[in-house]
Amino acid sequence: MRGSLLAFALTATLPATQTHANEAPLPQLRAYTVDASWLQPMAPLQIADHTWQIGTENLTALLVQTSEGAVLLDGGMPQMADHLLANMKTRGVAPQDLRWILLSHAHADHAGPVAELKRRTAAHLVANAESAVLLARGGSNDLHFGDGITYPPASADRIVMDGETVSLGGITFTAHFMPGHTPGSTAWTWTDTRDGKPLRIAYADSLSAPGYQLRGNARYPRLVEDYRRSFATVRGLPCDRLLTPHPGASRWDYAAGSKAAVNAMSCNAYADEAEKKFDAQLAKETASH
Repeated sequence: MRGSLLAFALTATLPATQTHANEAPLPQLRAYTVDASWLQPMAPLQIADHTWQIGTENLTALLVQTSEGAVLLDGGMPQMADHLLANMKTRGVAPQDLRWILLSHAHADHAGPVAELKRRTAAHLVANAESAVLLARGGSNDLHFGDGITYPPASADRIVMDGETVSLGGITFTAHFMPGHTPGSTAWTWTDTRDGKPLRIAYADSLSAPGYQLRGNARYPRLVEDYRRSFATVRGLPCDRLLTPHPGASRWDYAAGSKAAVNAMSCNAYADEAEKKFDAQLAKETASH
């Protein structure tokens, strides 16, 4: 009896259910959609004796195989994990053989599958402090895109500083900070071989500013100065072979197979072209205010 009275008393204190039939429905979730070529699978493409492109036709994911395991640089979109693991298997790399994941930057089209890859492999994630924060948020509260391009969050296992190195099986990867596209944008360089000769590879991050407010950006007050320094950083990289997260930015055509690098740019040319586009965007923004 006491229980019935208590239930009645609690019910009596609750407000009557209200309907909102005249209010607009809540918005649908908006998926992060991209060009179909970003999601087009491809077979592994050899870049150097130990370095392979295993991503998609228009997103780079580099697998570097060593005597002590493998390193992955970038992973592409969140739905690419299965594809990457299949291409690793094609190259003879088992999940437990993947040791390190290195990133150019922590946007969804490059860091998207990292959390899943960490769960399914033995890999440890390496990032600088700026990228680690964005990774932990799954891309939310981005300086320029807000919550528009989120992905499963991931935690960095090792934080690196500018100029710090990561080594595995005789290959050493050096981090070069190049903030601008994101505060944590990073270029990675290492020396591989091709045809018996050393080949210095530079994997340089994006230098674009897609829709960014360049001057007077309250979230990124020194944005213009950071881009200027990063153009200079890219020009100074050890760079016999340049690759970029979006291959078209450095004029690679992965779909062309053996001719993929026919029109590939040098680091100097990449920085020069990016700076020219940046200056044009800056001038247009200045003129509109």
